Amino acid sequence: MVSQAQILQWLQAFATEIEQNKAYLTELDAAIGDADHGINMDRGFKKVSAQLPTLTDKDISSIFKAVSMTLISSIGGASGPLYGTWFLRASTAVVGKQELTEQDVLAILQAGLDGVAQRGKAQLGDKTMVDVLSPAVAACGQAVEESQGTLEAMQKAVAAAQRGLQETIPMQAKKGRASYLGERSIGHQDPGGTSAYLMLKSLLGVLESSGE
Repeated sequence: MVSQAQILQWLQAFATEIEQNKAYLTELDAAIGDADHGINMDRGFKKVSAQLPTLTDKDISSIFKAVSMTLISSIGGASGPLYGTWFLRASTAVVGKQELTEQDVLAILQAGLDGVAQRGKAQLGDKTMVDVLSPAVAACGQAVEESQGTLEAMQKAVAAAQRGLQETIPMQAKKGRASYLGERSIGHQDPGGTSAYLMLKSLLGVLESSGE
């Protein structure tokens, strides 16, 4: 089971990952976007981090909802609405829960993916965070179906996400600012996909450190 405390640890760990990778994300975005993905994400997750101490008595759904509102109001560009949607949809998948089973973790990942795909009108192969989140959900789903625990399911999900991220490099972007570049977007790793990978990796890190 993943506890409410671990969810708070994950959000803090993700905020730290974003801060540490701010320059890298911005560099990736400079090649095919507005050069602000790292800066925007860091601004939003610094506010999330500051908010976490006020959420210690909330259930997991309420925590996700609060994170969603903070991100939507504080991150510019496409990232705010997309990550805000991810956490808002995730909140609807685990209403009233203080701890999560592996099925709940899968439900969060699936709901988040569905929300992002719908909001961004993106599908596999468009060179977006969907190319990272979608294989992660599929791998997690297969692991849960095989009755593997949360840790094993997230290990599979993160490995699939990493492969998906690598596969964004040769793609031509079909959504967002990068799509304006046409063929010049080929050969660059997607910045949104990179931050989505960091999100999943930081959750896995919390589970591994607690021996979940």
